[in-house]
Amino acid sequence: MLSRLSAGALKKAANLGTSRSSTLLNLSHHSRVRFTSSNSSSSAGFESLLSSRATLASVSLFTAGSIAWYTHLYGSLPFLGEVHAGHLSDEGLHAAAYPWSHGGVLDTFDHASIRRGYQVYREVCAACHSLDRIAWRNLVGVSHTADEARAMAEEVEYTDGPNSEGEMFQRPGKLADYMPAPYPNEEAARAGNAGALPPDLSLIVKARHGGADYLFSLLTGYIDPPAGVEIREGMNYNPYFPGGAISMARLLFDGLVEYDDGTPATTSQMAKDVATFLSWAAEPEHDERKKYGIKAVIIFSALTLISLYVKRFKWSPIKNRKIQYNPPVDKIH
Repeated sequence: MLSRLSAGALKKAANLGTSRSSTLLNLSHHSRVRFTSSNSSSSAGFESLLSSRATLASVSLFTAGSIAWYTHLYGSLPFLGEVHAGHLSDEGLHAAAYPWSHGGVLDTFDHASIRRGYQVYREVCAACHSLDRIAWRNLVGVSHTADEARAMAEEVEYTDGPNSEGEMFQRPGKLADYMPAPYPNEEAARAGNAGALPPDLSLIVKARHGGADYLFSLLTGYIDPPAGVEIREGMNYNPYFPGGAISMARLLFDGLVEYDDGTPATTSQMAKDVATFLSWAAEPEHDERKKYGIKAVIIFSALTLISLYVKRFKWSPIKNRKIQYNPPVDKIH
């Protein structure tokens, strides 16, 4: 059969076989090149990801956040020693966290406790500490009625004037008046407390680390100084106060006040009530703020759902549409 084929046909078949083999060799070479280029591009992309600034910043933030969270939970790192310029007692003993009735996201103040706390403040704390930012009207609707607050305000004499003759005069208090200070000025306050200045209690919960927990622990934490600790005359030992030595003596004792509602006036109960009252004094808008917060969450959640629905309703036809191009066809007549 091969003898019947012409020389030209044999030559053409040989050339066809050679071209096919060269084509297969070229395809295999291109495939190797493609695989090599893809591997090199992936490794280059991985190296660029590792060396990018965003990755380094993310790793740094994650590391710093982990260290901060660990120190918040456990106080110190296990592999680093603590270095302090002073002794740990200079900062005071850290107060424990107590389950306050107003501590939750949706919780409000215990208004009965606020009323009892004001009674403790009025009968015990008001002899030395002022409450400059609270007026009598602030008690109305919170712990007292308008008549009760007005009656308490009228028990205090306020300097007003001048009158028609140009002289100052004394008048009974009104709901608009602020609670009176125990001392006329700072010098008189220091003179009456052996040089120590009793702080104003309007924002004391906000001004102290630990807030109400610190106040409760301070009021109930008076103990005898431990062995080796010397307290000078006129000072008292309280481990929750920075330095341990505090000028204010222990003031709360069982049965010191008599509550109108019959609640037993134990030391811890009085400390809890006055801490609640001072928490309210530092943030009188607490309950209203949480009420508005709930309304805002409900409204904005509904608006978010409506916005998502409108977005899908408007954009789903646009994103799902199909654009097809039909090129013109040359009609040959």
